[in-house]
Amino acid sequence: MGAGAIGGFIAAFLARAGNDVGVVARGEHLAAIRGSGLRVTSTLGDFSMNVAAASDLRELGTYDAVLLTVKAHQVRDVLPQLEPSVEVGATIVPLQNGIPFWYFEDRTVESVDPQGAIRCALPRAQIVGAVVHTSGEILTPGAIHQSGAPNYIFGSPNRVLSKRVEEIADLFRAAGVQPSAVGDLRPAVWFKLLGNVSLNPVSALTRRTIAPMLEDPSIRSLIALLMQETLRVAAAAGVQLNVSIEERINLAARLADVKTSMLQDLEGGRPLELEPIVGAVMEIAEMYSVSIPAIRTIYALTKSLQRLSVA
Repeated sequence: MGAGAIGGFIAAFLARAGNDVGVVARGEHLAAIRGSGLRVTSTLGDFSMNVAAASDLRELGTYDAVLLTVKAHQVRDVLPQLEPSVEVGATIVPLQNGIPFWYFEDRTVESVDPQGAIRCALPRAQIVGAVVHTSGEILTPGAIHQSGAPNYIFGSPNRVLSKRVEEIADLFRAAGVQPSAVGDLRPAVWFKLLGNVSLNPVSALTRRTIAPMLEDPSIRSLIALLMQETLRVAAAAGVQLNVSIEERINLAARLADVKTSMLQDLEGGRPLELEPIVGAVMEIAEMYSVSIPAIRTIYALTKSLQRLSVA
């Protein structure tokens, strides 16, 4: 559900492995997929795949698993489309940036899931959490370019290596990628957040891709400060990451001229994933009384930028 750069790529390589795959898309992208399939250039090769495509999941019927590759702020809007699949017990796999709506067992992250609407609609027992490390963009309607080694990490919200987690990981493995299946996904969530909280908003503010940002000493220092504050929030929430700031920055630097998803959304005139990424970290910092002045400043600046871009 959401055949953009990430979702479209996943749909294509799963279909190439012989799985029965359908995608939900919109507008010209949907028309192109219906007409000539998904066309992919990637580290897994260049190929095209025909898949079922619709503007609403209910038109495609129910599936054994639904991979939610819409942005985090769009999940609430698609909940009605998920009802039939939820009713038949389908596995629901949210693949969003930021703090996932299922993160806490006993409370709602309002920045991600206002009033807990998603938590109420999607049974926790049917969810497989996911963290995605890959980059991509839609070149033209129906054509997707993926860059970087695709890295998918799956885990249960309940901190156990469940059968559903293993089944999804096996599905990806059989399709030619090497996913990880873990009991507790939270360390992987925070590891990715180190990059998302820092690189994404700063790239939107500076209009720069990753390599030029990190080559600028002043911006590199800002990125490091944002990562340090994120590490403090993670530690307060009970997650200790065994990685240094320099190691995490050097890992990001390998992405070279990649545009972050937030910069792509800004250039495309779309809403930014600011709340699930930065707003949610601020919300958790408040829960544990962690001071994060740099993150709060970046949030305010990016929020203002988003208002201007929408206006």
